[in-house]
Amino acid sequence: MESIPHPIPRTVEEVFSDFKGRRAGLIKALTTDVEKFYQQCDPEKENLCLYGLPNETWEVNLPVEEVPPELPEPALGINFARDGMQEKDWLSLVAVHSDSWLLAVSFYFGARFGFGKNERKRLFQMINDLPTIFEVVTGSAKQSKDQSAAHNNGSKSKSSGKSSQSGSQAKGVKMSPPPKEEDESGEEEEDDDEQGATCGACGDNYGTDEFWICCDVCERWFHGKCVKITPAKAEHIKQYKCPSCSNKRARV
Repeated sequence: MESIPHPIPRTVEEVFSDFKGRRAGLIKALTTDVEKFYQQCDPEKENLCLYGLPNETWEVNLPVEEVPPELPEPALGINFARDGMQEKDWLSLVAVHSDSWLLAVSFYFGARFGFGKNERKRLFQMINDLPTIFEVVTGSAKQSKDQSAAHNNGSKSKSSGKSSQSGSQAKGVKMSPPPKEEDESGEEEEDDDEQGATCGACGDNYGTDEFWICCDVCERWFHGKCVKITPAKAEHIKQYKCPSCSNKRARV
């Protein structure tokens, strides 16, 4: 709920400026101001929303009372999910909803002021040139930029660039839990302590609440975070090679 009035954007450039301001505020809430944001999202409170404001600030507040609202509303009740999942997953979920809300607000302005096909296309292209909030929060924005540079340079020695340039294949990306070495019962699969697999990078045991990926060369399992692979990124990988296997190939 925006308590401070802001100028209504009427041109493509003004709508994009509004988008950038709100986006910057939301990114602050989910990164540099994350502790403050986390504290304000108390599950004991009523339905709360995260608002990004055009002046690059943010606020957690109750939804507006008027129906229909003056602007599209953000996701409702983000505070209720806070303690029911890992913090990083909760922040990623809020980031996804925030991206959706930003697009809704921008194209609401476009519809309200009669943007034509070319104006809508130009607005989307301007928005699409920026990383999404989700990409910024999860760190995939920097990875995508690095991989794009590696692709343009024709570099095949970097594991991140190599794996991301491969497309999808049945065996390619093993993202299911590492295989158990003892019993195959469903109950025991839920027990982290009984999983025999360990991460090939950090050595920690498998956890059901973490994303894992398997190297198709050495068939070792890794935490996605340890090898900088996200679930979304893994969907586009044909054959994943861990950093060690990629470096071996580069030296041959």
